[in-house]
Amino acid sequence: MRSKDKISYFYDGDVGSVYFGPNHPMKPHRLCMTHHLILAYGLHSKMEIYRPHRAYPIEMAQFHSPDYVEFLQRINPENQNLFPNEMARYNLGEDCPVFEDLFEFCQIYAGGTIDAARRLNNKLCDIAINWAGGLHHAKKCDASGFCYINDLVLGILELLKHHPRVLYIDIDVHHGDGVEEAFYFTDRVMTVSFHKFGDKFFPGTGDVKEIGEREGKFYAINVPLKDGIDDSSFNRLFRTIISKVVEIYQPGAIVLQCGADSLARDRLGCFNLSIDGHAECVKFVKKFNIPLLVTGGGGYTKENVARCWTVETGILLDTELPNEIPENDYIKYFAPDFSLKIPGGHIENLNTKSYISSIKVQILENLRYIQHAPSVQMQEVPPDFYVPDFDEDKQNPDERVDQRSRDKQIQRDDEYFNGDNDNDAS
Repeated sequence: MRSKDKISYFYDGDVGSVYFGPNHPMKPHRLCMTHHLILAYGLHSKMEIYRPHRAYPIEMAQFHSPDYVEFLQRINPENQNLFPNEMARYNLGEDCPVFEDLFEFCQIYAGGTIDAARRLNNKLCDIAINWAGGLHHAKKCDASGFCYINDLVLGILELLKHHPRVLYIDIDVHHGDGVEEAFYFTDRVMTVSFHKFGDKFFPGTGDVKEIGEREGKFYAINVPLKDGIDDSSFNRLFRTIISKVVEIYQPGAIVLQCGADSLARDRLGCFNLSIDGHAECVKFVKKFNIPLLVTGGGGYTKENVARCWTVETGILLDTELPNEIPENDYIKYFAPDFSLKIPGGHIENLNTKSYISSIKVQILENLRYIQHAPSVQMQEVPPDFYVPDFDEDKQNPDERVDQRSRDKQIQRDDEYFNGDNDNDAS
């Protein structure tokens, strides 16, 4: 048992001022609320806090097609009407709208996950947190489900440089389809997704029968659940499956996507999980003492998202938090009771004991086909990302970065933020 985990936490205040649009359920403002709650509880003093670098297009193109990345760079609300064919091809529009500073938003959250993976790789921390990340639906060539760049895939590719095997765990209410698809044909990454499946629920994939193909056969695990699953059923299933996976697969690093739309009363969710039930998964994974990258994900009742990820930050820091929320910039959102924990919900639990048992049996049976942890020749490890040198002397003086932008590129130790320019109060 390590004496004390070293935690790196990534945050850029600009990420929370992004606005998807008036009727869109995704509110990045929830990230500011989370960060300020973390500050109010004093958790920042127990972690190293960093502003991530903005991911370069060439880093994004380690997974995404260069033409798609280039289009995201080029498109904006003013010119989007000029590119109807490309908008359709890249699945941009209603679910994935084009908004002001879209590409910068992608650069921030993807940069956070890449930086988190690099710090883990360099053994500079035991756990790295990027609540802005976890956008698990984005595909190689198109956007999907409010996700544009798949930071999780980029982070896992980074981890694969130092670890023969990486385990990806997803507790978002939606299937982690983009990550699964990216690694469907390899045994280097095992993906395990717990999600709602059926009733045409988005994205429509994630049946227990989807197990991977070719070298990746049996290395994709799907736990399809019905409406109303509660803490005890979810946690029992999670512990059983994840403990067996870790025992057999022996990952060198774990990526845990903590989508908070699996909480009770989420605007788009249909589960009954309390914050304690959701956080129990984080606590369980932490106990393996394997290098751990933790991200956010979905979550559309924003005050509960902030509560959840604050509690989970506390768990990663071995810190019990008082239930009464301290004064902070967003205190009004936590009215009327101003309490940190929320209870489970009351949707009818359609997951019968026999259904859960049959899912568990099928998954454990598939795991038996994995005789031992796959080994890998280290020359198969992807090459380092190319990061272009930045030569100020060769820059056109008319295009020089202004001081504010220059300051925003600086990553300093022990940096945290007391104020952000947020305009989304909806």
